[in-house]
Amino acid sequence: MTEKKLSFEQGPIRPPNEARSLLLRVTRNCPWNQCMFCPVYKGRKFSLRTLEQIKKDIQTARDIADDIKALSWKLGASGSTDDQVVSHIFGSSAYSDSYRSIAAWLYYGTGACFLQDADNLVMKTKDMVEVLTFLREKFPNITRVTTYSRSRTVVRKSVESLKQIREAGLDRIHIGLESGYDPLLKFVKKGVSAAQHIEAGQKIIEAGMELSEYVMPGLGGQEMWREHAVETARVLNQINPHFIRLRSLRIPSRVPLYEKLKDGTFTMQTDDMMAEEIRIFIENLDGITSTVTSDHIMNLLEEVAGKMPEDKEKMLDVVKAYQELPESERLIYRVGRRGGAYRSTDDLKRDPVTYEKIKNLMQEVKAKEDIQGVEKFITDMADRYV
Repeated sequence: MTEKKLSFEQGPIRPPNEARSLLLRVTRNCPWNQCMFCPVYKGRKFSLRTLEQIKKDIQTARDIADDIKALSWKLGASGSTDDQVVSHIFGSSAYSDSYRSIAAWLYYGTGACFLQDADNLVMKTKDMVEVLTFLREKFPNITRVTTYSRSRTVVRKSVESLKQIREAGLDRIHIGLESGYDPLLKFVKKGVSAAQHIEAGQKIIEAGMELSEYVMPGLGGQEMWREHAVETARVLNQINPHFIRLRSLRIPSRVPLYEKLKDGTFTMQTDDMMAEEIRIFIENLDGITSTVTSDHIMNLLEEVAGKMPEDKEKMLDVVKAYQELPESERLIYRVGRRGGAYRSTDDLKRDPVTYEKIKNLMQEVKAKEDIQGVEKFITDMADRYV
């Protein structure tokens, strides 16, 4: 068999909801790269890719998609990327990772494309427009194009520039808001103010794009948790983004914030404290129509999700259900959640076999160590996902 080694460049991350999107790298790494909680780009230098490089990658992706379609006809699948086609590509070392990436994208049929890396709006507007135009020409069936950016970058663009980018084909921007509390933003070296977050969010919406804002429960630690919850809600109330996505803080040893944890200038929230922080946050969201999602395993309460304002009470009830559990059951739920077994506190009753297994495991850990050993066990499980 002829080797299929065509390839194009892809970056290290994408949002969880873009797992089945076509991933194309537009810039490399992060131009700011100072956030104390972020492990992704540390030690890596930011660079703009040239238009020629980006277009070459888009063309390569197109060529691979056409090649897979031809293979599909050859295998009798009439041009569709079905189980047989995917198995053929994934089962042969003759195909590059780029082939596998395109095959998976075609198989799931999302029609979505995510442009990597951390802040693509640092590109000149005309260059971004050229990339988007070329992408839409080569893949006319793409239904959605999204990217990450930073509020500090967006505020430097005019609404007119953002409208040009929207018209060229960018549908949604993901922004790491993290917090709306200025002292906390300064503490974690976010490099942006609450006012800039508001201005950037309002500009994106005025330009006609969808806006997805990421909030980080736990980022205020035990020192600033309440201000973090209240002020972040205040900022979001002024933006009214399409999506509010919760991403709870984790502090692996490779992030700069770990040093603050070690020297005692930052104290991490417990899971019970985090639940109360999220309750205060949701309670303070007001006058918006955003969809709240909690779509990451790092979040303790996945079911804190819904459309504002109609689902607000339902989300608060999720937190209440956790808070009203006996301490022993909260512990079992936390272990089950961090281990990937539970998605809801209702799972405690739905799955008695798992419940007993976790209960026995916790008794064994307690017998060998103590409650601190149990907490370390839970922390280690949660940190695996960072």
